[in-house]
Amino acid sequence: MAEFTMELNDDQKQVRDWIHGFAADVIRPAAAEWDEREETPWPVIQEAAKVGIYSLDFYAQQFFDPTGLGVPMAMEELFWGDAGIALSIVGTGLAAIGVLANGTEEQIGTWIPQMYGTPDDVKVAAFCSSEPDAGSDVGSMRTRAVYDQAKDEWVLNGTKTWATNGGIANVHIVVAVVDPDLGTKGHASFIVPPNTPGLSQGQKFKKHGIRASHTAEVVLEDVRVPGSCLLGGKDKLDERLARARERAAQGGGERVKNAAMATFEASRPAVGAMAVGTARAAYEVALDYAKTRTQFGRPIIDNQGVAFQLADMRTQIDAARLLVWRASWMAVAGRPFTSAEGSMSKLFASEVAKKVTAQAVQILGGNGFTREYPVERMHRDSAIYTIFEGTSEIQRLVIARTISQMPIR
Repeated sequence: MAEFTMELNDDQKQVRDWIHGFAADVIRPAAAEWDEREETPWPVIQEAAKVGIYSLDFYAQQFFDPTGLGVPMAMEELFWGDAGIALSIVGTGLAAIGVLANGTEEQIGTWIPQMYGTPDDVKVAAFCSSEPDAGSDVGSMRTRAVYDQAKDEWVLNGTKTWATNGGIANVHIVVAVVDPDLGTKGHASFIVPPNTPGLSQGQKFKKHGIRASHTAEVVLEDVRVPGSCLLGGKDKLDERLARARERAAQGGGERVKNAAMATFEASRPAVGAMAVGTARAAYEVALDYAKTRTQFGRPIIDNQGVAFQLADMRTQIDAARLLVWRASWMAVAGRPFTSAEGSMSKLFASEVAKKVTAQAVQILGGNGFTREYPVERMHRDSAIYTIFEGTSEIQRLVIARTISQMPIR
């Protein structure tokens, strides 16, 4: 187990600089165009695949970095480039994490490569959990999966929403209810292979920010998938459901994590790193602007009102990064989140991104309010971090429950 460190090693620095170069040379020049088009930036994803950033091997190397810093380092640099395009590049990762966290070795080896495709024929994947009436309240999920024993198939029906890459994905990972009497403990995740009949794209959302990332509804109508597409396998599911029923009959007991929650817990520090990247980008623009913009015969950074804002921005960004790195190291080291450190990192970094990007707009004044400068886009993009993969309110609830051991509602 690697000791916690705040210093990247030489290999990590080399990877960081490589990703930063791609973000600066490829992502940033394309950011404004794809934000305006509100379309998936397939040419940029293909470029990322050609250099090796959009690939299973790249994410596996970062995921298995023994220090835990590989993933947050990569996320910060990509999202420093642009949040919308970066999310299009990394969005497949959430589905891949769902398979890694819950799947068998055979499922991991079979399906994750199909999520990425090849540099000449790139593919994307989608993780489908939220529903029109089940966002933060995952217990209200209505999508059902019923087992057809005669055919060894699962039949899925329902509607998912807010799915990154939903409908355009080669592989969809769908969370569904298999036993409604067990609440969230009765959920399971399923792989929906490419071109499966019954799966279609519903509404594509026109969003406030991260416009280059495709977000849509996914409609499932009598979607049949083989029994082998149940993540983890039926034996494991049956054992888990039996334990949950027994605990329910006994009036409670040990908490059981469902498949969606396991995926989100693994990805929350990474979302924090995304927020750090966006905040850092806006801060750097504001700092450069403040040093070159003159009013009343001197740079505006000479005014304490501006200089102190920049000092606070930098302090908050560094604090957010440290929380993200701590949670990422704890996860890879097998340290339990006894104080919900994963949720802490996501909560704090998300709130910092919103605050720092708003301050950047303020420092640029009227220019910051126009699309001639990127802080306007960064401010719009930052709003998503306090919403997706668990709102800030949900993070606070998780933290409060964890530190108090009380059923706070």
